[in-house]
Amino acid sequence: MPTEILMPALSPTMEEGTLAKWLVKEGDTVSSGDIIAEIETDKATMEFEAVDEGTIGKIIITEGTEGIKVNTPIAVLLEEGESETDIPAKTGQKPPQNTSSETPPAPAPEPGPRAPAAPKSDSGDRIFASPLARRIAAQNNLDLGQIKGSGPHGRIIRADVEGTPTQAAAPASATQGRADAPPSIPPASSGQIAKTYTDRPHKEVPLDGMRKTIAARLTEAKQQIPHFYLRRDIQLDALLKFRADLNAQLDARGIKLSVNDFIIKACALALQQVPAANAVWAGDRILQLTPSDVAVAVAIEGGLFTPVLKDAEKKTLTTLSAEMKDLAARARDRKLGPHEYQGGSFAISNLGMFGVENFDAVINPPHGAILAVGAGIKKPVVGPDGDLTAATIMSVTLSVDHRVIDGALGAELLAAIKENLENPMVMLA
Repeated sequence: MPTEILMPALSPTMEEGTLAKWLVKEGDTVSSGDIIAEIETDKATMEFEAVDEGTIGKIIITEGTEGIKVNTPIAVLLEEGESETDIPAKTGQKPPQNTSSETPPAPAPEPGPRAPAAPKSDSGDRIFASPLARRIAAQNNLDLGQIKGSGPHGRIIRADVEGTPTQAAAPASATQGRADAPPSIPPASSGQIAKTYTDRPHKEVPLDGMRKTIAARLTEAKQQIPHFYLRRDIQLDALLKFRADLNAQLDARGIKLSVNDFIIKACALALQQVPAANAVWAGDRILQLTPSDVAVAVAIEGGLFTPVLKDAEKKTLTTLSAEMKDLAARARDRKLGPHEYQGGSFAISNLGMFGVENFDAVINPPHGAILAVGAGIKKPVVGPDGDLTAATIMSVTLSVDHRVIDGALGAELLAAIKENLENPMVMLA
């Protein structure tokens, strides 16, 4: 019997992907382990291997197709003795909606509040709408019978109900006691926003998987994570002198340490010094990690990666430097595996090389904190003896998830980071 080849889940969080390229064509014979396609996830382009052997009988999804849900059929594999005539006519197609008087099976429930029961039109026919669309319609008092669906077989989806004006007559129970409340204004749809700028020259940039994921995760982070911020100034003069001396001795080996390498090491050691802050939020519990797995933000074209340096507290500065350079280079080529950018409890975002003096970073869930690092700048300071002198000052901001780390604990962690950076020799002890 012909076997459907399904869209794979190439990472634990992958829900959909782009079929970037087919490396086989219909009629080609493949064996288990052969690379048959390249799949773009939200973070990387990865090779997809055949699981079984056989002949590619039909390619269902063409290359370049975006937004393919995991487990969607993308091709059909024929076994020995089978031909194209053995492929069912509707292979890869969704079954038609049930239009009989019998009620079709209810869709699988989505997380969150239960969606309202499926409504019916004035004629008594069932209105097909996704659970999310029904829930949004109920919240905004929308009549689904007046909305035209754009989904498969006319199904009403989220995009159809978002931006639809709410009905004027709301139920009395919804408005009772809230006469003075301002009217609920739904967010403008993408079409409404685009219409505003039709008379202005512009270029439309479609969202790829990475940008969609960044937008969704960071929106969720700012809405659901109770951020608070701690700021400190760190004097870098001792570290800069120590770094210059080390680099002079390492020059013969072709090694050059960056300030960022010292920051990674300082944070890794601080997480060991304040172990209660080396933690992540896991929904109904806190997971306190034993090793210091530190993520570092790397800017790439169209987005960013946060590769994770695992067991960073145990590694030498030269090892951290070499590993970070390798991870950054492969991140820019989108060649990182999911295991290399997932996990960690703490992150570093350094914009100092761009001249940014200070900023607040958004926590990347489930991390407990992220350190925003600014540029080191010469500033006047008051010395220990009360005299005015000049020093290189770096401003840092620690964004903290208050569910995981309380104020005093966050202050203790930031103090440990500052102590390590201002006394770099101690980090080698």
